[in-house]
Amino acid sequence: MDVILRDTQVTETQRYRHGNQTLTQTSKERPALLTDIKVDIRTEPLTERYSLTPGKELGRGKFGVVRRCVEKHTGTEFAAKFVRKRRRGQDCRREVIHEVSMLELTSSCSRVINLHEVYETPSEMVLLLEYASGGDLFEQCVAEHTGAFSQEEVKVLMRQILEGVGFLHSNNIVHLDLKPQNLLLTSTNPLGDIKIVDFGLSRVVRENQELREIMGTPEYVAPETLNYEPITTATDMWSIGVLTYVMLTGISPFLGEDKQETFLNISQVNVSYTEEELEALDPSAICFIQAVLLKDPRARLSAEECLRHEWLRGPEWQPHTRKETCIGEEDPPHTPDKDPGVEELIVMTAYTLGQCRHSDSEAFSQEQNPTATCFRFGEPFHNMQKVIY
Repeated sequence: MDVILRDTQVTETQRYRHGNQTLTQTSKERPALLTDIKVDIRTEPLTERYSLTPGKELGRGKFGVVRRCVEKHTGTEFAAKFVRKRRRGQDCRREVIHEVSMLELTSSCSRVINLHEVYETPSEMVLLLEYASGGDLFEQCVAEHTGAFSQEEVKVLMRQILEGVGFLHSNNIVHLDLKPQNLLLTSTNPLGDIKIVDFGLSRVVRENQELREIMGTPEYVAPETLNYEPITTATDMWSIGVLTYVMLTGISPFLGEDKQETFLNISQVNVSYTEEELEALDPSAICFIQAVLLKDPRARLSAEECLRHEWLRGPEWQPHTRKETCIGEEDPPHTPDKDPGVEELIVMTAYTLGQCRHSDSEAFSQEQNPTATCFRFGEPFHNMQKVIY
């Protein structure tokens, strides 16, 4: 499930006040959420036009579930994402509307899941989404603990992921929850195309406005997010580095024995490049990961620069030139040394489908000793990571 990370050193009132200054929101509104949508929300029963497919659910979260359905008059399959509007006593309808708005903004990108229709009941909203039969990359990576993909397949998939992320960033959108569970495949045999899903945490960023929100999934969250520093498109690029490491090795590079150790590993950029699983990799793949797992966001490669990286440039590669990508002029790549600094972090965590759940704070200090141990998929902590679209 999604994880919301909140800084206990900044009160909710202060956060909203900061939001008012930079995003011109009222104190009662959660900052940076979009409210304008074009799709007509249907209120008749979903079953009038769709048949829900019996059997295994496509995914489940704390506040929702995804099920396969078929449009009766066309026979077309869709993924129906049922999301509760009230979560722990709070009205979260606006957060669902925000996700709908984000999906509309990204509708021209073939690497993003397509929104078909939206339904609403007194208790739920239902998003009818494009159906990706290949499942998510998490399941593929878990299939074999060393990773289910060959190096060449990872390169193909990573190019597609970066094309999608490049589209988002060129349109001032940050996803903020890039991870295998939020990357679907249209098929597995043959290997299909990537579809990016779950835009509930995504935000629009602008040059003249600072955006600070501490949220994401522990293993993939960037250091600046934990430190309540400004979010930029570079925040997604950190997740790209973690994702590449996971896809190539089946290992989560920063995962500790608990959340606090994970956060400390991230804060210290405590990642091992000497694991046995990395020995067989192309050295340029390691350089690629190192070029984005940098503590200073300004030093990380952009999505466009990543696509030009030696590891991803092969004789078979042709740049994706569709107009929809909206990728602008590219700057020369740069790979500065990573910052060795360490900060004390105090954070709270909550496992939710959206952003309406809070939990008791947990703290740790620099006196704790982070470990460089990498954990394989399938261990208990990952049981909390499965999410829906």
